[in-house]
Amino acid sequence: MPPRLQIHQLQSPLAGPYSFELAAGQCITISGPSGSGKSLLLRMLCDLDPNTGEILLDGAPRSGISAPAWRAQVLYQPAEPAWWLPTAGAHFKPGQIPRMQELLPQLNLSPALLEHEVSRLSTGERQRMALIRSLACSPKVLLLDEPTAALDPESVAASEALLRREVANGLSLILVTHSEAQAQTLGHRHMTMRERQLHEVIQ
Repeated sequence: MPPRLQIHQLQSPLAGPYSFELAAGQCITISGPSGSGKSLLLRMLCDLDPNTGEILLDGAPRSGISAPAWRAQVLYQPAEPAWWLPTAGAHFKPGQIPRMQELLPQLNLSPALLEHEVSRLSTGERQRMALIRSLACSPKVLLLDEPTAALDPESVAASEALLRREVANGLSLILVTHSEAQAQTLGHRHMTMRERQLHEVIQ
């Protein structure tokens, strides 16, 4: 079995090159100062920013997969996720509703929040709802950029517990975090970004 994700000489005029592998059911955490290039890497991995190099998903080259299909399987959740419909619930497709209903209580969210206008939700509620929206898409690889930055300790713990379960069930996760504790809690491998270059931390 090939690794879930194989990255070969991925680069842009702004960052890289990056080469590493990510296994199924593995979490890589990336830390580093603001502006060091962490978000740029995630955006290149999901093919949102221009880049060169090759990425293989379960052995299949990205170059042979349409951009929408790639982004559905290698899903990027930015630090401030976008909402394009009035309510949170409107962002879920009918086939995603059972999964969404399963995930809401795990993040201590009331189903009633689905009917509220997104603008009425707190920052923390939007952040947790965005995580549910991402997981309900059933990606093979999830790219998370500071997914718990706006959360209180209880919600952070619930989010980390959920992500641990998802990774244990086979999800591959790349997590950008400023929290060393979170990196230790969730990461199987740890990397740091300095001046647009990625360095593996040997434990």
